[in-house]
Amino acid sequence: MVFSSLLFIFRFLPVFFITYILSPIKYRNLILLIGSLLFYSFGEPKYFIIMIASILVDYFVGINIENNFDNRKKCKYFLLISILFNMGSLFFFKYFNFFINNINMILGFSINELNITLPLGISFYSFQTLSYSIDIYRGEVKAERNIIDFGAFVSSFPQLIAGPIVKYSDIDKEIKNRKIELTNIEEGIKIFIMGLAKKVLLANNIGMLWTEIYSKNISDITTPLAWLGVLAFSFQIYFDFSGYSSMAIGLGKMLGFTFPKNFDFPYISKSIREFWRRWHITLSSWLKEYIYIPLGGNRVGRRRYFFNLLILWFFTGFWHGAEYTFIIWGLYFFVLVYIESRFIKNFLERHKIFSRIYTIFFLLIGWCIFAIDNIKLLCLYLKKMFTFNYSIEWIYYIKNYFIILLICILCSTPLILKIYNKLNDSIKIIIMFALFILSIAYLVDSTYNPFLYFRF
Repeated sequence: MVFSSLLFIFRFLPVFFITYILSPIKYRNLILLIGSLLFYSFGEPKYFIIMIASILVDYFVGINIENNFDNRKKCKYFLLISILFNMGSLFFFKYFNFFINNINMILGFSINELNITLPLGISFYSFQTLSYSIDIYRGEVKAERNIIDFGAFVSSFPQLIAGPIVKYSDIDKEIKNRKIELTNIEEGIKIFIMGLAKKVLLANNIGMLWTEIYSKNISDITTPLAWLGVLAFSFQIYFDFSGYSSMAIGLGKMLGFTFPKNFDFPYISKSIREFWRRWHITLSSWLKEYIYIPLGGNRVGRRRYFFNLLILWFFTGFWHGAEYTFIIWGLYFFVLVYIESRFIKNFLERHKIFSRIYTIFFLLIGWCIFAIDNIKLLCLYLKKMFTFNYSIEWIYYIKNYFIILLICILCSTPLILKIYNKLNDSIKIIIMFALFILSIAYLVDSTYNPFLYFRF
């Protein structure tokens, strides 16, 4: 599915961009809407109606909230429609079978699961459209009266699959008035190629190390091998997700949009709190703005702060999937963030080397929880990480994957980007061309092309 979608993008983009650029400005949103709906139909034809419904519901909700802005009771009813539709759709497709399984297990029922799959991008566009309705209710943005423009915002194909989560307020001016300039196209192509290379050349290759280790009998793996596997997964998920985000941002720039940054070298963080300011920035910002701050944020007493933080991290974990391991993962970071903010914040700020080691150590444990959705296997794998049984088998994997591990480490820091920015333009063009050719060759030739965030 993901492999064919990527190939479809490369066949689809040239025709789309030529049509888009040559068209009069007033028709570009219509072309973007049609192109995005065609793209969505290719990936999820049976859920096409969900996308159309999402556009229509929040379009009419937004207008009605604005038209009745002085009648706050009426506004709340319309906002409730948006909340029920967006969160109801997300709940039904993502969490319904999870709750059915738990009801069956707890109460001894035998209710059949529904044969449903998760619609493409619903976790992202549900948040986008819901934030639009909330912002109109708050009076922070004006309702979009042109349904073509609004549809283009909701269905925009660059960030439809995996974000970043783009709020209407991020692009409300650009949705109406944007210019296609050569410098933006060049910058967009560069960002897109870098994202493609991160996904195809780095994430896919280091991901094979994690797959090799995890596919072994976990009872037989040694402690060094267990840590090496989680390290590989941490690089895979970073370059996979940040790669898709960069591709989306690059495509957006080529279309005249400035999408928000989604990653900012998170593995150089000196605390878990800093990590979450650098990782999946748009999700963290969304949850903070629409859940954490309305609850009172951190401007409350200690007990209330504990509760607010707990709710925030429960939702963060549960957003990622309908599995207990994701809830555990969210609560794990809740504990770490609470301890940091209440007890060790100043200590971490004073001891920079220790803080980096501390952060990576606890992140690796967190990624282990995230990667393994079976609680029994998770407990076994964590046990292997801390039983300190040793063999030289891990050296074999280090030899085979040393180069890609080293490249991943370097590319997780700003160093490579700083070196690249100091090069002259001719060398930069050669590098970009080489990365693009290598990525396409690998994409066509390789059968290993997972997309980790596709299931979220």
